[in-house]
Amino acid sequence: MWQTIKLKTRKVTCFQTGCVLFNPALSSCRSRLNASREVAPVSLPNCRLIKGIETGSEDIDILPNGLAFISSGLKYPGIKSFAPDKPGEIFLMDLNEDNPRAVELRISRGFDLASFNPHGISTYIDRDDTVYLFVVNHPHQKSTVELFKFVEDDNSLVHLKTIRHDLLTSVNDVVAMGPDSFYATNDHYFSDFLLMFLEMFLGLTWSNVVYYSPKEVKEVASGFYSANGINISPDRKYIYIADVLDHNVYVMEKHANWSLTHVKTLQLDTLVDNLSVDPHTGDIWIGCHPNGMKLFYYDPENLPASEVLRIQNILSEQPVVTRVYSDNGSVLQGSSVASIYQGKLLIGTVFHRALYCHL
Repeated sequence: MWQTIKLKTRKVTCFQTGCVLFNPALSSCRSRLNASREVAPVSLPNCRLIKGIETGSEDIDILPNGLAFISSGLKYPGIKSFAPDKPGEIFLMDLNEDNPRAVELRISRGFDLASFNPHGISTYIDRDDTVYLFVVNHPHQKSTVELFKFVEDDNSLVHLKTIRHDLLTSVNDVVAMGPDSFYATNDHYFSDFLLMFLEMFLGLTWSNVVYYSPKEVKEVASGFYSANGINISPDRKYIYIADVLDHNVYVMEKHANWSLTHVKTLQLDTLVDNLSVDPHTGDIWIGCHPNGMKLFYYDPENLPASEVLRIQNILSEQPVVTRVYSDNGSVLQGSSVASIYQGKLLIGTVFHRALYCHL
């Protein structure tokens, strides 16, 4: 049975400031990773693992017609990979089918498939119904955003261009704003692995959000421990940002010049990863890591758990947070995303498998 979670009010106090100044960095880091947290199981009765997805399903984006894109095969510094030498893939599932299966999408010639390392994804449907897929890519541990056109007739992606910029240093996720524009989260200030680890260990709040278009690129939000998932409200007035190491979701108002202003922060007790938004209800679905220490320090005898939260009425005075699913890792390890379509739920992971459920 789903569990409704009582929210905690977040207040910055002198005590917290003192902790930052005087507590050992290790203790603070363990707290951000929820190193001692365990969750009770919450099962769903009608779920099955998706055949063919064995090495991750880090992000999922579902079109209004029920076609779901799934990024797979992420190799991320410090995170387990079950196929470190295998290139990443993009899968497609048609959730209108009675027994949907994952089909790998072909990618057009000329694109460097050997170094393909997909992370966050986002779709955009243009006025002529062209579907564009934005994919965060980490070839050779760099950060780019790849822009593809989806060709449904032959299940393929046509690569249009690779986007690089000095402000896109350590991109985690994107949300498309147009056929060639987006917001992107940088989960670290540094791109070097050792400096990234030091940044996390010291609790530096140097992570940010960037707006990109061919005409303008600028920072629009900053001060995060590690900005991760990002998405937009159905009315396109608000941007939602997950700070995975601060255990919260930010609500930001979007303005005509693409700048963002803070509206509210919802504090949770888990490491929030990717955000999906139900286009009909506005509910936010989140793939979470109950214990980040288990994710970063992989032990097959003590597996990283999975957790899915649903947030209803986030703009209200009393949002409702429900734990829809949780597992100790015996079924699903390291959940990173949860996406909904007409009573069907897809749960993805950083490096493990993917789950398909009927709610």
